[in-house]
Amino acid sequence: MSETLFDNAAWATAAPRLSVLVPFKGDDPCLLLDLLAREPMAAEVVVLDDGTADPDLTARVRSALDRSPLPARLVTLAKNEGRARGRNRLVSHARAGHFLFLDSDMAPDSSSFLSTWLALIDQENPAVAFGGFSLDQAPPRRDHALHRAMAGHSDCLPAEVRALNPEKHVFTSNLLVRRDVFAAEAFDEGFAGWGWEDVEWGMRVARRWPIRHIDNTATHLGLDPAPVIAAKYEQSAANFARVVAAHREVVSAYPSYRAAKLLKRAPLRRLWRPLIKAYALAELAPVRSRAFAMRLYRAALYAEAV
Repeated sequence: MSETLFDNAAWATAAPRLSVLVPFKGDDPCLLLDLLAREPMAAEVVVLDDGTADPDLTARVRSALDRSPLPARLVTLAKNEGRARGRNRLVSHARAGHFLFLDSDMAPDSSSFLSTWLALIDQENPAVAFGGFSLDQAPPRRDHALHRAMAGHSDCLPAEVRALNPEKHVFTSNLLVRRDVFAAEAFDEGFAGWGWEDVEWGMRVARRWPIRHIDNTATHLGLDPAPVIAAKYEQSAANFARVVAAHREVVSAYPSYRAAKLLKRAPLRRLWRPLIKAYALAELAPVRSRAFAMRLYRAALYAEAV
């Protein structure tokens, strides 16, 4: 696929030790870019517009890169090529020995975010490390209450908890990868739509290298309304099936797999599954029970794959 490149003034002569890789489609990454620009470290930023086709947004991103002291490149694609392939493309433009994958809707929680990653590289040269994420800077909104509750319960975990299942808690929201590791294990471009491509990558990598977990978090600002969460789970069912086919021995220990296995035996699943979804979407219902219903809905979708 053809790509259009835009480099800021600092790009040509830089010799970075860390490449920060940020894909986006439709989302505006300028807040993240401005926050990263607070730390003029030995790092570069590569941004991928994965087929947004919005000239105004392109102009804003270019302006953000122009005012950044960090060397930066914008790669613009005319058509979307997907999460896994897009991140592989980002790596093809990276020049450093370590890559930091950051989602465009993240906001570093510390003013020393990049320097913490660079210190870890200097001290340990880790193969893979995940910094975690939080909701500390995400403004409370009623339509985000369900996502906030679910993420706070299962995703916003301290490093010592994540380290108990290191491959399970690998997300491209805040992920450091050494160049030689990625050269051996890139993202599987057979994944389509949303979900599981980063966790599956973590499963492959964990067979060969240790996965380090640290507390160097970024806030997930892009919380979704409940209908969007449900739509993403519906998209992810095929990806979950792909993970089960490749890594059943690992994923069979996950609660989502065990719940799906139980629900596979339940009769009339396709009749009652929409009712569970409807309850999860009901904003007047208690958030805790809605979160349980949404997880149950996901398990009912995944039952088709186990």
